[in-house]
Amino acid sequence: MAAGNTYVPLASTTTSSTQGSITFSSISGAYTDLVIVYNNLASSNADAYLQFNGDTATNYSSIVLSGNGTSPSGASQMNINKIYLDNYGTPGSSERSVSILQVQNYANTTTYKTLLAQSGRASSGLDLSAGTWRSTAAVTSILLGFVSATWNSGSTFTLYGIAAA
Repeated sequence: MAAGNTYVPLASTTTSSTQGSITFSSISGAYTDLVIVYNNLASSNADAYLQFNGDTATNYSSIVLSGNGTSPSGASQMNINKIYLDNYGTPGSSERSVSILQVQNYANTTTYKTLLAQSGRASSGLDLSAGTWRSTAAVTSILLGFVSATWNSGSTFTLYGIAAA
């Protein structure tokens, strides 16, 4: 990281019980980019996903590249209702994973929003994913959830604003 306050913590939460989703809302438009770092436990092995501004329409596309040390895999989807973040990176209830999400130019109201993510856990593999939200609206809220699991107690999430990317 660069010197100074490049990464400005905007919000942080730790789950005290199982939760179906985590939402960061009322996100200020005062930064160039956003970064979310989370360290999670899931109730079961499941795909994590993200949605912007409560949009559940089919305005998203995503690609996930995965590796487990022996066989790479990949999947892409268009016209879906969420951005998929990982496959190997989301463990079951016994092991944590760490993920870093970057949302570029999130407050711009003339371009679609893009996301880059990396997730992994030591015992099973890692994921790199990219996604697009086909909307020119500024991002004011971000929901993180699972397709068929929950965030277990003790999962931590921090949202950062990038002051000068």
